[in-house]
Amino acid sequence: MVDKNVVRRGYDGLAETYATERDPDDREGELLEGLLERLPESGRLLDVGCGQGEPVLECLTDEPQLETLGIDLSREQLRFAREATAGVSLARGDMTALPVETNAFDAVTAFHSVIHVPKDDHQAVIDEFARVLRPDGFVLMTEGTNDWQGTNPDWLESGVEMQWHIAGAERTREQLRNAGFDICDEWLVGDELADEDAHWTVFLARLKDY
Repeated sequence: MVDKNVVRRGYDGLAETYATERDPDDREGELLEGLLERLPESGRLLDVGCGQGEPVLECLTDEPQLETLGIDLSREQLRFAREATAGVSLARGDMTALPVETNAFDAVTAFHSVIHVPKDDHQAVIDEFARVLRPDGFVLMTEGTNDWQGTNPDWLESGVEMQWHIAGAERTREQLRNAGFDICDEWLVGDELADEDAHWTVFLARLKDY
């Protein structure tokens, strides 16, 4: 079982190493651009598990008309994000209980963040995405393709522990539909921090307007 405190301490402890190792996939940037084309002018976007601002917040510094908020559990990750993304609002928070109002955003992004939440909480996280979105709002999120959980006591050779609980694509499809989303599209992208055969499934889903 994933321990959120281990994840938080891990990202606090390896912030500098992660900044060096993290190299956003070009495909992620393309998918983000595709999402932005769907949003209204002067829209609002929430980046959940924003980390140091990659890949989402740094891309949005060139979109001044889009109001953006990044949320992360790690203070050190937020410190790095603050230095790299001038003008973007940031807040510390838990994605199972997002510290934002209901129906407040046109889009939610969650790149490589839900995978650090205990599996039993994944549905609650996706329900929170639905809560904070306006009707017809979008979520763009990554999830591991296969169900897997694990821990690494020396992730990225940083000397700190990291934990993951990946629900897999099939279960994530079910959770999105349970929360009231229609899945618009899916893609596979590589993982530069894992082996060359590892892939993420990226979901684009739209909240139903009942």
